[in-house]
Amino acid sequence: MAGHSKFKNIMHRKGRQDSVRSKLFSKLSKEITVAAKMGGGDIDGNPRLRLAVQNAKGQSMPKDNIQRAINKGAGGDTEDYEEIRYEGYGSGGVAIIVEVLTDNRNRSASNVRACFSKNGGALGETGSVAFMFDRVGEIVYKAEAGDEDTMMEAAIDAGADDVVSGEDGHTIACAFESIGEVSSALEAALGEAESVKPVWKPQNNIEVDEQKASTLLKLMDALEDDDDVQNVYANFDISEEVMAKLADA
Repeated sequence: MAGHSKFKNIMHRKGRQDSVRSKLFSKLSKEITVAAKMGGGDIDGNPRLRLAVQNAKGQSMPKDNIQRAINKGAGGDTEDYEEIRYEGYGSGGVAIIVEVLTDNRNRSASNVRACFSKNGGALGETGSVAFMFDRVGEIVYKAEAGDEDTMMEAAIDAGADDVVSGEDGHTIACAFESIGEVSSALEAALGEAESVKPVWKPQNNIEVDEQKASTLLKLMDALEDDDDVQNVYANFDISEEVMAKLADA
């Protein structure tokens, strides 16, 4: 779910783009800072930092912002952040995974629980839905990076497992353990990706009707609006017809 622009276009309609972009930069900056604090400020010697910087560049984050975040983390001038995964259910029994990067566990738990309860969902125990997802690497390229055949050939040569191409771009999946190797090979063939990161990929998606889709998107939007939430994943799908109705609502 998260990262698929067709859903983002619905959630971010009606003038919210500037606010969304500001929050995105803030979350990218936090990831860069944490990566630099954990592994140092050398991009070549810190794989997590390299991916964080690559993702920031893919979202057109200014170079000065990126460097400030690196300097802040490498200099130790930042809070101690904790990575936490929350799991729960949305409307219609849809499974949802929420990844949080926080300096206050109690605040994050309270906020995430409130998002679920106010939007037709329920927070579950750790492990309650993760078994319905696979941990994989996801590498995203813009549509102009190449046609479907070009992307497929490059992905096969790089050792990727799957490619999904559409008008919004190309999403390449690989084994979680191989994300660094595969992304480097793709970069050599195609240039820098828009994003490179580990994700939770649903094993199966549940198609939802208009009412459930509206409630679920409100939940996803509320979660992604939270400053501590880095990523949200869910196992539902929305038909083109329902998306059109929601976009016009």
